[in-house]
Amino acid sequence: MKKIQLLPPRLANQIAAGEVVERPSSVVKELLENCLDAGARRIDVEVEQGGVKLIRIRDDGWGIPQEQLPLALSRHATSKISELEDLEAVGSLGFRGEALASISSVSKLSLSSSCEGQETGWKVQTEGRDMDAVVTPIAHPRGTTVEVRDLFFNTPARRKFLRTEKTEFGHLEEVIKRLALSRFDVGFHLRHNLRTIHQLKPADSQMERERRIAMLCGPAFIDNAVCVDVEASGLRLWGWVGLPTFSRSHADMQYFYVNGRVIRDKLVAHAVRQAYRDVLYNGRHPTFVLYLELDPTGVDVNVHPTKHEVRFRDGRNVHNFLFSTLHRVLAEVRPKDQLTATTGSSETPELQMSGAAAGEFAGQRSMALQPGNNTSWNERPPEGRVSDQLATYKSMHAAVDQLLPGNGSSNSLMNSVDQNEEEEIPPLGYALAQLKGIFILAENQHGLILVDMHAAHERITYERLKATWADQGITSQPLLVPVSVAVSQREADCAEQQQDLLQRLGMAVERMGPETLTVRQLPALLRNADVEQLLRDLLADLLVEGSSDLLEARQHEILSTMACHGSVRANRRLTLPEMNALLRDMETTERSGQCNHGRPTWTQLDMGELDKLFLRGR
Repeated sequence: MKKIQLLPPRLANQIAAGEVVERPSSVVKELLENCLDAGARRIDVEVEQGGVKLIRIRDDGWGIPQEQLPLALSRHATSKISELEDLEAVGSLGFRGEALASISSVSKLSLSSSCEGQETGWKVQTEGRDMDAVVTPIAHPRGTTVEVRDLFFNTPARRKFLRTEKTEFGHLEEVIKRLALSRFDVGFHLRHNLRTIHQLKPADSQMERERRIAMLCGPAFIDNAVCVDVEASGLRLWGWVGLPTFSRSHADMQYFYVNGRVIRDKLVAHAVRQAYRDVLYNGRHPTFVLYLELDPTGVDVNVHPTKHEVRFRDGRNVHNFLFSTLHRVLAEVRPKDQLTATTGSSETPELQMSGAAAGEFAGQRSMALQPGNNTSWNERPPEGRVSDQLATYKSMHAAVDQLLPGNGSSNSLMNSVDQNEEEEIPPLGYALAQLKGIFILAENQHGLILVDMHAAHERITYERLKATWADQGITSQPLLVPVSVAVSQREADCAEQQQDLLQRLGMAVERMGPETLTVRQLPALLRNADVEQLLRDLLADLLVEGSSDLLEARQHEILSTMACHGSVRANRRLTLPEMNALLRDMETTERSGQCNHGRPTWTQLDMGELDKLFLRGR
């Protein structure tokens, strides 16, 4: 048996480097976090060959005094915490004191720094097997420069696992992007192989922040995002969430920060996914740049070597806050909000047309799109025809009225028509015609609106069914034959502890033995469900997340199916009043931009886009 012995300093640091230095981007992350912790307001990053040959990072922060430079390259040496109380409320990005020592053990690292009041700067680097620090004077402005050359030169096995230069630089650029989104008050400059990639100035105003986001995430994101800023119970959530129609095939545009630290957390991911559940197309991923602020004592950041994961002291409260905030924000988005965001300058092409030309063009459209009932394309519902319009539109809701007991025809969804707004063009405008019995064509102040009438009416019906279900509460139904389910002891304990919660959800579950549960009652809407599988899925949620929305989700699925069957079908011919009534309902219905399956219900073609189609103005 080999004897126990102390590892050499370099070998110990190389082992530690295996945890925090995976690739060049890992080095950049650690060094940039040190820059931000040092109060930097400008950071310059220069890399060569994807960061493998050279990484040079310079900041204008406080700098490091000469006598402390050797300690800076020592393991477990830091100025950010000094006692246990500091660790329980970490306010800095870094705190382990391992990064510089680990990086220097697998590269040729030098650190130059100067503090306010020093006559000269100083440079430190390690030499030899024992990594002895050597300090020499150097000319240097206030701040710090870290230069890392030939990464993994002494660990060829690690170097073989690196990817191509393009791939490694892509990871490195993503790290800078994430940190640039976390600190709008800091300027970031990136050069790769002597070519400038990013020049991000400090962004203090809302407009400047959105400009930076557009540069890093693309202008399409900020054009299709909703601002969030909500504070409650010691928690604050602010930032931008993408509209459900602006989704991605991968979760590659999701940036979440806790007290300025970028994280990837299962609890956060579940809360966001739950908020988007009703409006996101199957298999798609939402987009967001969100910032959660809370008392540092309420979050533990010391749970992972790379500090990408955190643990919340009150996870359930955080989850509920995130879900309820995002769910409400997405529900409150109306067509007028989306039009404001996406058609800010769309009036310009139309204003360039002369009055005569505009009138002639409108007349041509009227002839081409005139519907079968000989109603003019731009005719608004006159006051005398409101009752007729209500009666006509009621036929679209006949199936829905049967699904909603107690709701007579007088409560038709058409009640949103408001003649007091006769002077103002509604966000979705007024109907022109119906295309192939599937789409509604309407004109608003920006141009042409296209509506998928079945998808739109399906969402309207679904939201009304959900509202009725919520008002009436959960109706439970006893099972004729109780269902016995064999579970683990842990699952049985969970069910016993969550009896009250299960009862509120309309489910009666009794423990009949150490590993046996009996289901005696279910929500009425789920009477045909697979009871055993439903219980297992519910307990899995409760064990992992501490809460579950499974029963609500299953009931919403049934309501969605009912809404689909109760909505106006394709190839159904509608009159202009019926089409206008549907447009007015869409403007007042939550989540009307998407159907129950996440598909968009309408789109806008502004005058600029229409002009491009016909090469007008060229």
